[in-house]
Amino acid sequence: MAFTCVEVQEAREAIVAKIEAADLFRLGLIYSTDHEDRGPDFIEAHKWFSLAAMLGSQPAKAYRSELTYEMSKEDLTLSQRAARGWMLENRAALKH
Repeated sequence: MAFTCVEVQEAREAIVAKIEAADLFRLGLIYSTDHEDRGPDFIEAHKWFSLAAMLGSQPAKAYRSELTYEMSKEDLTLSQRAARGWMLENRAALKH
């Protein structure tokens, strides 16, 4: 299932409006399946699943765990750095 640019934009706009686990999880799904017909981006998917899991999403924890089997240690490190960076950039919004 390929997601469109519009769906990606809607998901990103949703987390700008209010950060919720469901929207972060949705971005994880988008990037784990097919993003703009380029195939999955496991680094981005893992990042979004990690963030959703941090906010309590049980499905995100499961999907993140599954992705780790598909990723190299280097890719996992990149994903974790990206998640930390996103958290730092959005720490004020996360407190609300």
